[in-house]
Amino acid sequence: QVQLIESGGGLVQAGGSLRLSCTASRGSFSGYAVGWFRRAPGNEREFVSAITWNGLNTLYSDSTKGRFAISRDYAQSAVYLQMNSLKPEDTAIYYCARYNNIYYNTDPVDWGQGTQVTVSS
Repeated sequence: QVQLIESGGGLVQAGGSLRLSCTASRGSFSGYAVGWFRRAPGNEREFVSAITWNGLNTLYSDSTKGRFAISRDYAQSAVYLQMNSLKPEDTAIYYCARYNNIYYNTDPVDWGQGTQVTVSS
């Protein structure tokens, strides 16, 4: 099991930007696909974005495509989610998750505790 830690959440005005980071405090997600998910109040957890083990393939939800960008830095052992043009409906707890595969074609097996993102109108 890999322990994941998210950071970078906060309060931002609509149209602003935030960059979330995900690191592994115990274990490593090197060699595995990593994804971002979010849960808004009263809603189910939903997929946001994912990246393959080598960073060459990415996937986005329709609601975040063109505004969010996922990337990974092997030297820093981190995965990032750059969020631009934020909207109030992006308000949610954002979770980092590790897939037990090089690709994001299965369910994640490890989850972080989440970081709160609040977008004010």
